[in-house]
Amino acid sequence: MEDSITELASIAQLARMTELAYSLDTFYFLISGALVMWMAAGFSMLEAGLVRAKNTAEILTKNVALYAIACIMYMLIGYGIMYPSGGNGVFPAIDLSFMFGGDHSVDDVLTSDGENYYAMMADFFFQVVFVATAMSIVSGAVAERMKLWAFLLFAVVMTGFIYPMQGYWTWGEGWLDGIGFSDFAGSGIVHLAGASAALAGVLLLGPRKGKYGKDGSINAIPGANLPLATLGTFILWLGWFGFNGGSQLIITTIEDANAVAAVFVNTNMAAAGGLVLALITARLLFGKADLTMALNGALAGLVAITAAPDTPAPIGATLIGGVGGVLVVFAILSLDKLRVDDPVGAISVHGVVGMWGLLAVPLTNADASFGAQLIGLGSILIWVFVTSSIVWLLIKISMGIRVSEEEEYSGVDVGECGLEAYPEFVPSRGVTV
Repeated sequence: MEDSITELASIAQLARMTELAYSLDTFYFLISGALVMWMAAGFSMLEAGLVRAKNTAEILTKNVALYAIACIMYMLIGYGIMYPSGGNGVFPAIDLSFMFGGDHSVDDVLTSDGENYYAMMADFFFQVVFVATAMSIVSGAVAERMKLWAFLLFAVVMTGFIYPMQGYWTWGEGWLDGIGFSDFAGSGIVHLAGASAALAGVLLLGPRKGKYGKDGSINAIPGANLPLATLGTFILWLGWFGFNGGSQLIITTIEDANAVAAVFVNTNMAAAGGLVLALITARLLFGKADLTMALNGALAGLVAITAAPDTPAPIGATLIGGVGGVLVVFAILSLDKLRVDDPVGAISVHGVVGMWGLLAVPLTNADASFGAQLIGLGSILIWVFVTSSIVWLLIKISMGIRVSEEEEYSGVDVGECGLEAYPEFVPSRGVTV
């Protein structure tokens, strides 16, 4: 009798522990997702600070609208593509049931032997903010000359189809996962994907008027609000703790709690290393401390460590981020020489450094190989660039992607949104700021 009572008590205690772990892991996942969602504000502030005053309202509209579009499209189809009910590793067996709701029952959790760590709804929320992050990368690169509605139409396809397909190949247990490709939180899946889509758009769109001279000169076009850009960088830095830390998925075991702490520290150190070395590199090249390069250096460090924030020691993370900080300065300068106009440096930060982040994984992760990393890098780059190019081209043919020369001169705020972000500081419509 006593043995039966003891056994029942043990079962009840185990059930309570399982329920507690499930609740805590779900809560941690949701809070991490909320931090990543706040990165949308960071991108908005960063990009608004790095464009001219006459284009601020439009880029803010793009950022807030793309977030909403990403949420809707990922709910309707994207989540079902990326995490399907089955598939052959290349093409998923799309599952559209999520949009109708539902989650794990108490019995499912208690009888799953720990397989159901957190609520499915929490998983969706965490994943959908990653989709919005990838699309946010595109908005800055095409700023100041793209039609608003052309951009939003592309966002529908990018967030509903292009991004989820390559996400399925790795995080959805597709073919890249099968060959050992490793991308802990998305240096490739999120950042390189966003940069590849941005590059395709920029090449079809062309540079801003006055950016490049006929004699080969490169004319700087300063942003309107560097304090705002700095605030945006700090917001992104903060949000990245949820981005990388949440990708550990659970926190209720000692091993996972230690891993989360290491991810937080390494994420922070990589950003610091990227900023310092970018600042030093800019000083050596230009003779001045370039704030924009320092900001992009911090973001480059964050992108670089995202592929493997769980394996390096803090000094290793600092060096990985530092290399990213150096790379981003030279990448920005090189793209300018190639006449690829990226107002905020998004392609350099998220694309070039995203590649470095993927290739750096085997340096600290013995289970990763350079071969698998190269295959994953190439697959993401080719898939997103080619499909995005097709979509951009179709949009260009059907409705156009670039505003008129007059609208670009006056500012897309007036032409696309019918208002100005800084009306008291803009002398008159039609005057270049």
